[in-house]
Amino acid sequence: MDIQQIGKEAGVIEKFLQELPEKAFHLGLRVVLAALAFLIGVQLIRLVRHVLKKTLGRSRVDDSAVSFIDSFVKFGMYFILVLTVASGLGVDAASIIALLGSASVAIGLAVQGSLSNFAGGVLLLILKPFAPGDYIRDGAGNEGTVESIDVFYTHLITPDHKSIVLPNGTLANGSIINFTKCPTRRLDISVGISYKDDIKRAKAVLIDLLKSDSAVLKDEDVLVFVDTLGDSSVILNLRCWTLQSDYWTAKWRLTEETKYALDEAGINIPYPQIDVHVEQN
Repeated sequence: MDIQQIGKEAGVIEKFLQELPEKAFHLGLRVVLAALAFLIGVQLIRLVRHVLKKTLGRSRVDDSAVSFIDSFVKFGMYFILVLTVASGLGVDAASIIALLGSASVAIGLAVQGSLSNFAGGVLLLILKPFAPGDYIRDGAGNEGTVESIDVFYTHLITPDHKSIVLPNGTLANGSIINFTKCPTRRLDISVGISYKDDIKRAKAVLIDLLKSDSAVLKDEDVLVFVDTLGDSSVILNLRCWTLQSDYWTAKWRLTEETKYALDEAGINIPYPQIDVHVEQN
């Protein structure tokens, strides 16, 4: 190594040492400004979340939906804040976004079903076609009382205490029957009487039965009508309205008392009969 090369290296080191305080000052200034921007951003995020919670509270959005939306907004805003601070420190934000985008595509393909359930959970929590405590039936015939609505799955409890876990994606894209959405429910009971019996008398007996029952709502229509002319009997339909809480007990009680009322009135409830004719040669 000659003297000239040693002199050049010494000059580079000397120049670096001379510029070091200025570079350190600019770097420190960037770090301080980035930290200040981060602290201000954190306060703004808290303010936005506070306003959002108040707005959703006034709109009577379900608590679980409020919590989910708040978490989603919090994550998104912190992500934007970190990218902004990183750009202020000289990090290439475009490269970070491209890397995250590629990773998101790969992860999305791997968990496609979970993402569908996630999106379905968001729709269920926001649109609220049902709520915990409602009795529902889905398009596949699964039914029960809603125990909880998570982000990915909805949990039902059947009347015989079986637990059913339904994917939210399937629920959000299918048909749902909510039996307890309305405070009242129509009750229908079918009963057959003999063709020989008086239909008008049978209807009067059953109307009196419905009107005398405490669970039947008096401000709603009470009807008894001929529904079908069957093979062995005339099918009458009893129709009335009850509260949701009284539906099943009223149905069971009125079904039993229908038999007693018709028996007391001397009206027969026939059973199917087949006449067999045997020809002898």
